[in-house]
Amino acid sequence: MTSAAVAQDVHGSSSSGYRYYEIGDLAAPRPGKTEAAMMLMGGGDFPPDAFHWWVERAGHGRVVVLRASGADELQNEIYNDIGGVTAVQTLVFDSRKAADDPAVLRVVRGADAIFIAGGDQARYIRFWKGTTLNTALNEHIRAGKPIGGTSAGLAILGGYAYGALDGGSVDSHTAMTDPRGSQVTMDKDFLTMPFLSNVVTDTHFAKRDRLGRLIVFVARAAQEKGQSDIVGIGVDEDTALCVEADGRGRVYSLNDGYAWLVMPRHTANRLSNGEPLNFGAIPVTGVGEGSRLHLEGFKVDNAAFTAVASVVDGELQLRPH
Repeated sequence: MTSAAVAQDVHGSSSSGYRYYEIGDLAAPRPGKTEAAMMLMGGGDFPPDAFHWWVERAGHGRVVVLRASGADELQNEIYNDIGGVTAVQTLVFDSRKAADDPAVLRVVRGADAIFIAGGDQARYIRFWKGTTLNTALNEHIRAGKPIGGTSAGLAILGGYAYGALDGGSVDSHTAMTDPRGSQVTMDKDFLTMPFLSNVVTDTHFAKRDRLGRLIVFVARAAQEKGQSDIVGIGVDEDTALCVEADGRGRVYSLNDGYAWLVMPRHTANRLSNGEPLNFGAIPVTGVGEGSRLHLEGFKVDNAAFTAVASVVDGELQLRPH
């Protein structure tokens, strides 16, 4: 099926549960071959070098942007400012019914690369999980095509995710004080990303002081799984962690930001209803622009920093290591 045929009869509107935008030449052949790749962005501004890396692994073909708010602004930025793609299409979801719409699925299945925008990750989980679109996204990943996400779009990429399903966004203090409370809404088994099955991701990391809450997310996921091999990866604003098909990752940043690797390898000392978290001796590693992260085994070459975190009666302590 040609790109033009894939996009044919896409007339999304609010009544159909989605809106549709496009830019570029939908009939143009993809110039190169696609390669598996993940671009994990922490929110804020996009490092152009990260997008150029990602577009190359999309074979400079057609990008599909998925979102649940906004319009065509990201699509236009990718096509006009990043460049190097044949076309960009955007689907903005207003309801769950659009995730089973044949026109939507034609666009998604024809993508050379898929990017999930920021917004509210609860809408992605509610609109997409368990739908035909959910299946199509996992098919895209299994086919070895690039995928990426920023902010809320990154939050849903891990095997375990903070879903923000209560309508808010929990802060670190609240999460550590009441780690099993109603504001810590965890989800799992949404997307099947390579190397991320035991990972919880988080975003806007240093700017919004999210280390404490990521530690809570890791503790909760480990308790639910009944094993201690859950890993947290937080990504700073204006920063992207770009991961090759073999699991090697590097950081691109506009402001010397990091990807933060949180890897306790043991379970929380206390994670109980109505009680603050106790969780000691948690290694935290900074992955900077000069570092390399190997997701196979979660090893870091040339770490930007190493530290040890502990949460004592709901209070975070962090010391250099």
